Amino acid sequence: MSSQTAVSRDAPQQARGSAASVRTARGGVERFPEKLLPVQAQGSATTALLEGPSSGLGGVALSPEDRDGFHRSIAARPRVVMLGLRGIPDVQGGVEKHVEMLSARLAALGWSVDVIGRQRYLEKSSSYSWGEVRVFPLWAPRLVALEAIVHTFVGVCFAALRRPDVLHIHAIGPALLVPLARLLGLRVVVTHHGYDYDRQKWGTFAKRMLKLGERLGMRLAHGRIAISKDIVETMGKRYTVPVALIPNGVAIAPWRAGTGILDEFGLTRRRYVLLAARLVPEKRQTDLIRAFASLGDTGVKLVLAGSAEFETPYANEVRAMAEAVPGVVLTGFQSGDRLAELFAEATLFVLPSSHEGMPIALLEAMAHGLPVLASDIVANRELGLPDDDYFPLGDIDALAVAIARKIENPPSDDEVRSQVAQMESTHSWASVAQKTLAIYRALAR
Repeated sequence: MSSQTAVSRDAPQQARGSAASVRTARGGVERFPEKLLPVQAQGSATTALLEGPSSGLGGVALSPEDRDGFHRSIAARPRVVMLGLRGIPDVQGGVEKHVEMLSARLAALGWSVDVIGRQRYLEKSSSYSWGEVRVFPLWAPRLVALEAIVHTFVGVCFAALRRPDVLHIHAIGPALLVPLARLLGLRVVVTHHGYDYDRQKWGTFAKRMLKLGERLGMRLAHGRIAISKDIVETMGKRYTVPVALIPNGVAIAPWRAGTGILDEFGLTRRRYVLLAARLVPEKRQTDLIRAFASLGDTGVKLVLAGSAEFETPYANEVRAMAEAVPGVVLTGFQSGDRLAELFAEATLFVLPSSHEGMPIALLEAMAHGLPVLASDIVANRELGLPDDDYFPLGDIDALAVAIARKIENPPSDDEVRSQVAQMESTHSWASVAQKTLAIYRALAR
């Protein structure tokens, strides 16, 4: 999932506790207490600084000499290369969302940020700028077992040519190439996003390689980050190395209402349950469909937003079940304003997954003020939600009962305000960026 990415700016805050603040939490245009400026605007601001008052910012045009000096200062920024993801912006996946949000904020804090993506997931095949972030689409084979590792190999070699101050590798699979990165003289940070070897889609050999990637990443990286307390504690015990805890953040940008997505799929506001996730076995869409089917005719639909990168038996099973059960709607992958509207107008968000690192989609649902249900796996439990927001993993009957209870008992205005305020205070991408920079700076000591 990906709402429009943005960076923070100072602005007057709406008073919490007012009726207007509830509307903004559950359906208005001002989606989140933190005001946000689209990252694309940074490029306009830079142009305005260089070109002067015609931009509307009221500045004074720089001389050619000053302009050259400005560009030299940009080139002199410390540089980080991000690797281990499909790409940004608006590419499906938790790691992709993490890097999208983090890279924008690192750029706003004065770093040059390069993101290496995979060509087939990006709109352009040549390098391009997204705000102040540079994106480099590189080739990777369209084979599920080889795509990530081959792309990471190519990416490490590319990074060696760029000579960044930091190569930041995301996820334990790509961390297999940490030894190569070190041989090429790169300073490496690895973020552990979750135990990928627990994913149902991988066979025995792939799981062994992922565990090896974890070992190499944790033992050989110069800096280590994990997104959950459980991962930090497990890595510390398993490899006796220090790992910094930097949980995922959440930010809901202003969005344009009335995208037409509700009409397109025959949806009514507050009359559908939502899950936004890729069609992969560990997300367990099939559990949710079975639980929804057992409820009978409630007048509420089930919306599954997401797609599969590869055609798999599981994805085909989800499509077949959705077609057979009345009221199940498959929207495919959605992003930006269309996805934001799906979140804003839902009555409930459900995450029945068996594997998560730290679930960004669940955090975003809560930031929209939605009531939520989540499986009782460790990663979800770590969020510390009330007990009745959890259900036993794989228990279809318990999930159905919980969905019915949530639909019949919507949250009060005070509960919505409290939830939104808590998300604002505990899951800030600005804080994620500052903590990440502390890791980068420690490498230079």
